[in-house]
Amino acid sequence: MIARLRGNVVARGPEAVVLDVNGVGYLVQPTRRAAQAARGKGEVVIETYLHVREDALQLYGFADADERDLFEQLLSVSGVGPKVALAIVSGSTPEELRRAIALEDTARFQAIPGIGKKTAQRVVLELKEKLGDEIAVPAHGAAKPHLVAREALMELGYSLVEADQALAEIDPDLPTEERVRLALRKAA
Repeated sequence: MIARLRGNVVARGPEAVVLDVNGVGYLVQPTRRAAQAARGKGEVVIETYLHVREDALQLYGFADADERDLFEQLLSVSGVGPKVALAIVSGSTPEELRRAIALEDTARFQAIPGIGKKTAQRVVLELKEKLGDEIAVPAHGAAKPHLVAREALMELGYSLVEADQALAEIDPDLPTEERVRLALRKAA
């Protein structure tokens, strides 16, 4: 297993980078955060996961071990392959994804291209069981006000991710209307 690479980026494509490690070029399919880290000059470190298939060896790259761990957990969900898992991990931070799982927020996953309703439901159900203590389960009823506030922001033109990011910075104990008002004020 190749768990980490340290080297210089010698080539970039739309969905891959080539990392030169002591004269050997590794083709890595990175997450968005890992690709951003690889944009700089000089040496970079990328956490990796080697996916072995009958006909290919594919190397996936991550900004940190937390991204890689979540990617591996996603691979254990039936119907989720490495490309879908990479899309999920690329779309949000691991903390945001774990929060979405704790809130049973299937809409967060359905917003990712290539993920339908059933796959989103499986991701939430299976990972909620597997992650267990790793995710902070919201207090009884806490998920509904968050989802209502997010929906209100989306009605006002926010994307799902933008709405979640805006609400993440606001006290979750405030009433829904107040959370929406504060999110709008911050954006202005």
